[in-house]
Amino acid sequence: MKAIAIGIFFTCATLFAGDLPQFEVATLKQAPPPSGDSYNITLGAIKRDRLYLTNVTLNDCVKFAYDLVSDDQISGPDWIRSKALLYDIVAVVPPNTPHGKVALMMQALLADRTKLVVHHEEREMKYLALVPGKGAPKMPAADTSQERNNSAGSGHVTGNRMPMGSLAMLISRMERQIVVDRTGLSGEYQIKLLWAPGSAGADVAPQDSTAPSIFAAVQEQLGLKLEARKGPLDVVVVDSAEKVPAEN
Repeated sequence: MKAIAIGIFFTCATLFAGDLPQFEVATLKQAPPPSGDSYNITLGAIKRDRLYLTNVTLNDCVKFAYDLVSDDQISGPDWIRSKALLYDIVAVVPPNTPHGKVALMMQALLADRTKLVVHHEEREMKYLALVPGKGAPKMPAADTSQERNNSAGSGHVTGNRMPMGSLAMLISRMERQIVVDRTGLSGEYQIKLLWAPGSAGADVAPQDSTAPSIFAAVQEQLGLKLEARKGPLDVVVVDSAEKVPAEN
């Protein structure tokens, strides 16, 4: 997706690792290069008190740390997306730590171990806004006493404790379209969303014509809507980083 810079720059005070909350224990190591085209990736799963990112690029790490939903929102050298430079991260996360705080902890870890330096820009971009529907949402409230179990794949997103920001991010990744949460809904919800993969792009034929489009599925199954919009979105520009992380 082509982006047009509109020349708005700002410096984020949280660029300095010392100003951010930090993981008490965390490892960040280079992963062995994949032996073939197929390999497993974990993009930020929390199991019990551990956060896992496995076989991820630095681009994936930045996306998680700055809560971005699309590769179009990250600019930097080509190597940050290279499958020849993959990393494994395991960090201890206290129970019920909000996602926003975990993201800040990841920012601190990347700044400390890879010497990551970034700045922010706003760029005019097309995106889909996740907004409230006409009636009440059809999503049951989550039981926050349960261990979080959220997942996604081609044409489906399910979860027992999912905030709206995570839902937007997962739809974005599955459909390769920027989706931004504009619902105004806080808290966590039970989600079961099934749709025809590839139906977010008007020029892409759905792989399963018997399933609803992502637009119909969001409205019918969740009581929300996806609206096409255009406006300024945050872009993280990677100024510098080290390919080999510091010793843990």
